[in-house]
Amino acid sequence: MNTPPSPLRIVLVDDERMVRTALRAILSSEPDLEVVGEAGSGAEAVPVVRELRPDVVLMDVRMPDVDGIRATERILGTLPDPPRVIVVTTFENDSYVYDALRAGASGFLLKRARAAELVQAVRLVARSDSLLFPAAVRALAAEHAAARGPDREASARALRDRLSEREAVVLRLMTDGLSNSEIAARMAVGPATVKTHVGAVLTKLGVRDRTQAVIAAYESGFVTPG
Repeated sequence: MNTPPSPLRIVLVDDERMVRTALRAILSSEPDLEVVGEAGSGAEAVPVVRELRPDVVLMDVRMPDVDGIRATERILGTLPDPPRVIVVTTFENDSYVYDALRAGASGFLLKRARAAELVQAVRLVARSDSLLFPAAVRALAAEHAAARGPDREASARALRDRLSEREAVVLRLMTDGLSNSEIAARMAVGPATVKTHVGAVLTKLGVRDRTQAVIAAYESGFVTPG
């Protein structure tokens, strides 16, 4: 008899108790998800995450004192094998959200998102073989990347030189929001081959996941809006 996989462990970080209560109610109703802890501020988030070692953190982006950007940086920069972070925001077209993604968050979620979207976002980010809400991430990158990146012509060339021809194709398809299985179908190769290419792209770019790879592609000018 097969043992079912352990539920995904989640920590909620938001300075509003009612928001945390609502998120807990939605997530705890799913058999494969478990809310293991909460924090009422960005400052509280780091010790809570360090103690509980969740798989995913839902992080409010705007909080007093230590906001979600700084808290994300601290979690990802100080903990071994850190969790995936999803920032939760009221406004999607927000420089705060883009800064949180640059800090290492794996995606973002709107506070008005439906329950099903919330649940799917947690599962998708934990699985990490697809980009969460790719159109929204691309729109953010297209708006903010040019202002944040260095000399784009030289930077694009430097990024391209780090990748093999196949890896460059994979990165472009990742920026289009394709999952590993969709990339495999597009390139007529096996999913294991795509997984290897994706891993190589992340390593060569020095990034943790697909979201940061997309940001690097836009900020370098390797991918341009339009």
